[in-house]
Amino acid sequence: MTLRVCVAGATGWTGSAVAAAVAAAPDLALVGAVARQAAGTALHGVTVRASVAEALAAPTDVLVDYTGPQAVKAHALAALARGVRVVIGTSGLSAGDYAEIDQAARAAGLGVIASGNFSITAALLQRFALIAAQHVADVEVVDYAGESKPDHPSGTARELAERLAAARKGSPSALALDRTVGPREARGADLGGVRVHSLRLPGFVISCEALFGLPDERLSIRHDAGGGAQPYVAGTLLAVRRVGAVSGVVRGLDTLLFGPWTG
Repeated sequence: MTLRVCVAGATGWTGSAVAAAVAAAPDLALVGAVARQAAGTALHGVTVRASVAEALAAPTDVLVDYTGPQAVKAHALAALARGVRVVIGTSGLSAGDYAEIDQAARAAGLGVIASGNFSITAALLQRFALIAAQHVADVEVVDYAGESKPDHPSGTARELAERLAAARKGSPSALALDRTVGPREARGADLGGVRVHSLRLPGFVISCEALFGLPDERLSIRHDAGGGAQPYVAGTLLAVRRVGAVSGVVRGLDTLLFGPWTG
């Protein structure tokens, strides 16, 4: 069966590569595209629409969202209300946002697959870090990106920190904030008990690093992205093909590759 796919953010950095791949795939059909500034133009044989609501007027099976953190939750909820499954590649959503989307998806009997990073090597970072957290409780996350990236931390870093907080065993040995001296912000943001530090500087693309510490030794697990969007396409299409088999929100490409984390 051919899956009918709409891509929101279809002219963006990642969305344009995903839209082209969907249009070229024999088992997928690009039936909708959303990009406000390109509305009315043609893209891979479909007319670009200004809003998700307009695009989903055409029969659609899956909405892929690569827009922005301020819009993605509304897009996901609107799609679910129309009976459309969702793949979320946009970063910036919180655990609370995902809980709301999960509730809506389960009420509709539909699936949502979301990942802060759909590249295969980023998925390996997630899984390797979860394994390490079973043995080392002291971990912090460093999130690197260029100066213009608006969300902090990145979706990759946020998802990693939240999952590490849930997976790690034991208590970290770092001093509690009320016992430290200096600006609390210098210790980074607290996401579920894991400290996250976001750097936004010229010269960086996107990198994420989990740093683990034990007395006299350290472990660093790091993912570095290049300057192109192609690494994210294969994982996104995998999610498009599998979202029909899930119910509620499934987070992390590593879950699709390796199964749910049960550590």
